[in-house]
Amino acid sequence: MIHVAVIGAGSRGMFGLGSYALRKPHEIKFVAVAEPNEERRRKFASMYGIAPEMQFESWEELLNQPKLCDALLICTMDRDHFKPTMKALEVGYHILLEKPMSPDPKEALLMAEEAQRRNRILTICHSMRYSDYFSAVKRLIDQGAVGRLMTIQWTENVGFAHQAHSFVRGNWRNSALSSPMLLQKCCHDLDYLKWIIGANCKSVSSYGSLSYFREENAPEGSTARCTDGCKVEHECPVSAIKLYLNEKDDWPQNVVSLEPTLEARLHALKHGPYGRCVYRCDNDVVDHQVVNLLFDNDVTVAFTMTAFTRDTSRSFKIMGTTGELLGHSGTNEIEIRHFNGRTEIIRPEQQEGSHGGADSVLMQSFVRQVVTQSEGVSSGMESAHSHLLVFAAEQSRLTGQTVSFDRYIEQLKAN
Repeated sequence: MIHVAVIGAGSRGMFGLGSYALRKPHEIKFVAVAEPNEERRRKFASMYGIAPEMQFESWEELLNQPKLCDALLICTMDRDHFKPTMKALEVGYHILLEKPMSPDPKEALLMAEEAQRRNRILTICHSMRYSDYFSAVKRLIDQGAVGRLMTIQWTENVGFAHQAHSFVRGNWRNSALSSPMLLQKCCHDLDYLKWIIGANCKSVSSYGSLSYFREENAPEGSTARCTDGCKVEHECPVSAIKLYLNEKDDWPQNVVSLEPTLEARLHALKHGPYGRCVYRCDNDVVDHQVVNLLFDNDVTVAFTMTAFTRDTSRSFKIMGTTGELLGHSGTNEIEIRHFNGRTEIIRPEQQEGSHGGADSVLMQSFVRQVVTQSEGVSSGMESAHSHLLVFAAEQSRLTGQTVSFDRYIEQLKAN
């Protein structure tokens, strides 16, 4: 068993990752929590049996203590990753860090370098590497199921309601408060694509914008909040009343209010960010974006991220010299169409837990890493370099120019 602490008791720390400790109490135990929100701090402490003296209002308070346990889960907001990570590495903790590492590419590199220098585990929550479904895709490619890999079409279907919740009303709506949309939502997609391609990227181009979730697109009769007597609320697909004011007590309802009552949730909608009209928020992240990648083994990738889908899974076509591999993670099916006319359907088994069981595998892997002092499926440095793909793509989007990836890294290190 390992003993851990969490910094940031939000949805990911408390439920997505933390719940593994409830299912596997013989493997991992939380002994401390740092969270500025008193309601969340107390809720986490109650769920995981944390003593009052081990409940801290800030990461600084926790990390100023003598080393309390084996490892930390750092699940703060994107812009609050760097300082606690660097301090925790200095104190002597192994770290499971929520993605993205940082909205600053230099900080991502510095964290990875510091973990290497101090011989600490720094594992990033790239859930796709731990997914039974996407691990099966990786194995099939490595086994030559479609011959030599040539080109990939990949779509991150964010989903209309998910975009409205997380990236219009929610914590990741504004790049100045968190990070660019591609980094928040798709850094693990590009990490995974680099992993299955097994080569270095040569060049990147990208286009995208915030086109729809803007005030000029607000329908006539709409109001600042869905609870303000909006005349079109009943027909709006992302009405806050429809999304949150119901009997469900899972994500995203438990993000709006920790207290699972309709009264508490209605109060939150009237006074908090999740009750706002999606056309009248302070969001600035894109709602659709495309990225083109060329790798040094001649593999090309056409990647699309879009809010304008009903489902929230990934769909893809991976094309090789002997066949094509098609998938849609929402169906848990992988189809292999061989050019000789034969077709195979594969249905990977999935573990219990969020992200299709990937978070459970991730937590299990991290426990094993700490116990055995070994590397996992990805190092902090490998994750940092896959993050740089995202930063290069964002530079291309903002400048309208194709970015040479090697030159981008050289300029980054020189500045």
